[in-house]
Amino acid sequence: MVDWTEKYRPSTLSEVRGNDKARDELKQWAETWDEHRKAAIVHGSPGVGKTSAAHALANDMGWPVMELNASDSRTGDVVNRVAGEASKTGTLTAGEAGRRLLILDEADNFHGNADYGGSRAVTSVVKEADQPIVLVANDFYDMSDSLRNTCREVEFRDVSSRSIVPVLRDICRQEGVEYEDEALEAVADDTSGDLRSAINDLQALAEETERLTEDDVITGARDETEGIFDYLDDVIKNLDAEEALYASYDVDETPDDMINWIEDNMPKDYRGEELADAYGFLANADRWLGRVRATQNYSYWRYAGDNMTAGVAAARKESKGGWTRYGPPSYWSKLGRTSNTRKQRDRIARGIAEGSGTSIGTARREVLPFLSTMTHHCKNRELTVAMAAAYDLDESDVSFITGSGETTNKVQSVVEDAQERRDEAIEDNAGGAFEGAVRDAGDDPTPTTEEADEGGSSDAADDAADEEVADADDDQSGLDEFI
Repeated sequence: MVDWTEKYRPSTLSEVRGNDKARDELKQWAETWDEHRKAAIVHGSPGVGKTSAAHALANDMGWPVMELNASDSRTGDVVNRVAGEASKTGTLTAGEAGRRLLILDEADNFHGNADYGGSRAVTSVVKEADQPIVLVANDFYDMSDSLRNTCREVEFRDVSSRSIVPVLRDICRQEGVEYEDEALEAVADDTSGDLRSAINDLQALAEETERLTEDDVITGARDETEGIFDYLDDVIKNLDAEEALYASYDVDETPDDMINWIEDNMPKDYRGEELADAYGFLANADRWLGRVRATQNYSYWRYAGDNMTAGVAAARKESKGGWTRYGPPSYWSKLGRTSNTRKQRDRIARGIAEGSGTSIGTARREVLPFLSTMTHHCKNRELTVAMAAAYDLDESDVSFITGSGETTNKVQSVVEDAQERRDEAIEDNAGGAFEGAVRDAGDDPTPTTEEADEGGSSDAADDAADEEVADADDDQSGLDEFI
């Protein structure tokens, strides 16, 4: 069966519904590209037509398209080789005016690959490109400051219901689906500005009825709210693989939530080999869900659903009886309890990433644990001061990394010394906060003309200064020595 979202993807910008302002900005950016030669970042919620608009723009401009996806291209070498080459001029594949369009989809996900140079490579390609580039992203602020500042921003907002309804109406006419206007309005209202979801819902409803009515939409919504606890009882104890899969269609849970429900409650009834097999299917489902998050291709949900429902039911080796107390996933409560901690961790990691030229993921997974071990309870005080100075940490941040109390004297003194070190570095134009020694503010290392004439040697002064710097280098301690 043909996916209607692909079948009715707009081929020109004039067919892009909603976001008229963003559409016009994108067109103007392309038409004046020779004047500014900047890349464009098209960002907004999933399903609002960002990638479709980029391809439609290319059709309007007569530009061939080369598309690169963050999930497919994991390394800086790949980005440089593929995107870098595609961004150069003088190729046989260029379109009108010798141009072609490079589309970097999921551009906000390249930061997650920066461990391998992906983020830096993208920024370099954008700055040096001789061809127009469109970066497509869900979250504008997940990209680095340097990348955002280099590009033209074009924001796509959620599509209004009144813009979605004409699209659904046109599809119904082309597909020969009879409908009530109220039914299409209900579909548009239920999808909260996501045009892609609205089209998917319309296709699902059209497969179940010859004439689409408002009652069909309402009934469908009501059926979807079948209790999750009843479904858990069915998939874990009662239904075979095919029945469990079909029953999952009536549960109002996304696959991301469904897998947590099943994973947390399945061990209450499964044992031994059947538990191991069921976990194998859940692992497969989790891999498909990861691919959905990486590519924003929601067609992969079906494979995740097959594994977490039909697979888990098929893993059952013997009948299950009795009543089991199922409960909400413990993962959710854990997320709630650790929300503030994770936010602080990510904020510190972002500062480390910006200061160290690495990715936020690398800073979070590798650098932060390393710093925490090296500065545990501020025992290596000089290193702790150097760290706080390097990353501009306050008392709360130092306490988070070292495990020492935020209000303790040693944490407060570390932050005070770090601030002094930053101030001295600024005054001395040292280029950082890791200088091991700083000249006294009152000393003037440059001899006056009179001092030189009276026997003071500028060479001697230079030698003394060199010795002082050498001593400072010998006395350095801090992050420079091991990062």
